[in-house]
Amino acid sequence: MSATSVPRARRRSAAPPSVDGWELFAPGIRGEGTAARRAWRSRYVRQSAILDAAAAAIAGFAGYYLWFVVFAAYGPRPPLWAVLVFPVVWVPVMLVARAYEERFLWIGVEEYRRVLNAAVLVLALVATVSWGLRLDVARGLVVVTLPLATLLTVSGRLAHRHWLRRARQRGEHLQTTILVGSRETVAALDEQLQRTPEQGYKVIGCCLPSRERSTGADAFNGLPVLGGVTDVVDVVHRFEVDTVAVLPGPEIHGSVLRRLGWQLEDTDAELLLAPAVTDVVGPRVHIRPVAGLPLLHMERPELTGVRRWTKELVDRSAAAMGLLLLSPVLLAIAVAVCLDSRGPVFFRQERVGRCGETFTMLKFRSMVQGAPKLVEDLTRADEGNGVLFKMRHDPRVTRVGRTLRRYSLDELPQLINVLRGDMSLVGPRPPLAKEVEKYGLDMHRRFLVKPGLTGLWQVSGRSDLSWDDSVRIDVRYVENWSLTFDVMILWKTVGAVLRGSGAY
Repeated sequence: MSATSVPRARRRSAAPPSVDGWELFAPGIRGEGTAARRAWRSRYVRQSAILDAAAAAIAGFAGYYLWFVVFAAYGPRPPLWAVLVFPVVWVPVMLVARAYEERFLWIGVEEYRRVLNAAVLVLALVATVSWGLRLDVARGLVVVTLPLATLLTVSGRLAHRHWLRRARQRGEHLQTTILVGSRETVAALDEQLQRTPEQGYKVIGCCLPSRERSTGADAFNGLPVLGGVTDVVDVVHRFEVDTVAVLPGPEIHGSVLRRLGWQLEDTDAELLLAPAVTDVVGPRVHIRPVAGLPLLHMERPELTGVRRWTKELVDRSAAAMGLLLLSPVLLAIAVAVCLDSRGPVFFRQERVGRCGETFTMLKFRSMVQGAPKLVEDLTRADEGNGVLFKMRHDPRVTRVGRTLRRYSLDELPQLINVLRGDMSLVGPRPPLAKEVEKYGLDMHRRFLVKPGLTGLWQVSGRSDLSWDDSVRIDVRYVENWSLTFDVMILWKTVGAVLRGSGAY
């Protein structure tokens, strides 16, 4: 079997329900109605406003206490009740900054950008009012209170969003969705939405072009076929659909999309247009008007220049600091490895790095000596994804090695690789040469950057991923690399390591 033909791990049942019995596929959703399913949105907005007011009140009292009690600042001290003015100002300014609009909430970074805009607006408002009315405002109080309110507000919204994601993973607060497009594009988007249930899209069926419905099948890829491209509006009315996701195809051109948008204006359904290019997000994608047309402009990935040198500097500085701070832990692990079994402390292995150059990767030895030679004897017990050899209960792993692998402690010596410049703190997984021989064209994109000590692979399931998912995740990282992206992955790595999911 080739590397690209490994079957996907996530599939719906082989016997999908019929169109008339689609309630079996999405139980309890049809009878609710769009308005009932969306009722949680207004509650979410109100809860966000309450959280913001609470954050502002806490920041106000904390700023008052720190500035006038802890720091004992000189100057006129306002009465304590005056700090309650700050929440009264904070929430309306957030409203002016459009921080409560549903399109900016619960997904993407725009929600947090709106909070920062509100903070700047409050600062400008305080400066203008104090200057215009000649008020003696405690500047230190503003310096302490405003940043603290911003931090608490962003933290509250992060926690609120996390609560929503957990609820959606339990099947709550979902919006029914139909996919419109060719079989290939519909299948790809459906599988991607299945991988991210926290996004809240419950796919209940699809509408295919007429030339692809000639087979007369009631379902495809586990999805009921609810109609054709011209039947979308009827399907929306019939099944009270919340969202229509349209993908590019030969029968779905500009005039068809324009008419579909007009027709959906009389319904409660939202219209989403999926681009042909996937796994490209963030600042690389812009909509630019050209000759009256909204064209999607895709910037080149920024893998060179100042940003690359900044990443290099951050990597090596953090690796040096990490080795210094973790030296007692590294020494304790080295002693445990020596006492547990015979063999060297470190396991050295040739891996392929940036531009296809090989380097020696270091790890604490977690297996018995000579473990690589025993792989052939365990081939039948392989639980990997068709390319990578993995076993959940590998007999080659030592007692100490199980603990090291469970919490990824065996990978700490790779900080030395980062310090030497062979690896980065964040990047694709460093592959073996024999794995590279099985790579397709897409997978070679990963060699544009250095392999990482951690990466999207580690925070997305690690060894539990299929080969197709591993390829998609590595390419996605390269296509969307940024320093912010690295910080996000490092933050998620902490939770992934503590959970130990996919670590074996």
